[in-house]
Amino acid sequence: MPRAHGQLLLPANPLFIAFSLLIALGFNLIPMGRQPAMPDLLALVLVFWNVHQSRRVGVGLAFFFGLAMDVHHGALLGQHALSYTLLSFGAVALHRRLLWFPLLPQALHVLPLFVAAHAVSLIVRMIVGGMWPGWSLLLAPVFEALLWPFVSALLLAPQRRPPDPDKHRPL
Repeated sequence: MPRAHGQLLLPANPLFIAFSLLIALGFNLIPMGRQPAMPDLLALVLVFWNVHQSRRVGVGLAFFFGLAMDVHHGALLGQHALSYTLLSFGAVALHRRLLWFPLLPQALHVLPLFVAAHAVSLIVRMIVGGMWPGWSLLLAPVFEALLWPFVSALLLAPQRRPPDPDKHRPL
């Protein structure tokens, strides 16, 4: 059974995982204009589930959500899919090491993943002749890393066990 900083966690409900991914996709689909500093909540939730449930949420699901974001943004088909796929691969590669750290150092560990994902998306956009979004694009991965502790606490809340008052049981 997985642990969250000394506390045993219940198994994650697959319906809750799907619901959280769909809610994050819904937030990304809200039309807010072209603001490069806006954090990508779907990428954040994908990384969270890749770290905590790497067998259930993998690279294939990230590719599917990336294609959905490409269609929504009218971007080059595969731009978000490539960045989400690389982001998920990096999260799965780091997931065992990442879970040993508290939430704030975890945020520092996932920051390079978010920077790399935004860099890949920007490079693909620039290769096909897109416009430079501005230097405020550098703020999006920082905001995503700052949101990591809050998203982790929110998405791990249904898995936390209630404290058991029985003093004769070791767990």
